[in-house]
Amino acid sequence: MHTSAEMAKALNRPVVFLNGLQKSYDLPAFEGTAYPDAYLAFLRSVIFLRMLGISQETLLKLWRLEKKLLTLLHADSVGSPTWFLDSCGPTTSPHHRLLLSNFDMGFQLKSQAVQLGLDFTEGIAPELFDGKEMGEDALRVLGQYLEIHTRVQKDIRTEIPLLRKAARWGARFG
Repeated sequence: MHTSAEMAKALNRPVVFLNGLQKSYDLPAFEGTAYPDAYLAFLRSVIFLRMLGISQETLLKLWRLEKKLLTLLHADSVGSPTWFLDSCGPTTSPHHRLLLSNFDMGFQLKSQAVQLGLDFTEGIAPELFDGKEMGEDALRVLGQYLEIHTRVQKDIRTEIPLLRKAARWGARFG
């Protein structure tokens, strides 16, 4: 568990910057040493992606789609206030994981296949109508997500060589 000051130090960013990220991404704020490792991993991912030239607007769109997809799949199985971040950090099966939440979908994301009807909750009353009847379709959201995800991956691949050169150049000063 971490404090906001510890996370700021680990990320080399001021606390006020992290507060801005919390507001932008609608993340819960805690008092004292209450931030789990997954929370820090999420913030690190966002900062790294920004360093790779991915716009804040794109990341926010991606985040909203991830949260929507996780909600449609009833991924909140433990009732944690950070349920949408709790998968951040693990590195197994990277091709099965969403980019920001790092949630393991259990299949290759590029396959655009999702097992509909999955419900990760137990004992929680179902909705009156299922998501499709309410106009929400997990496959549609996954398709929108993958469109942005593919663009982000392409942008990252394009930016990495320049970042490597910049790091080598910057090492002369460090």
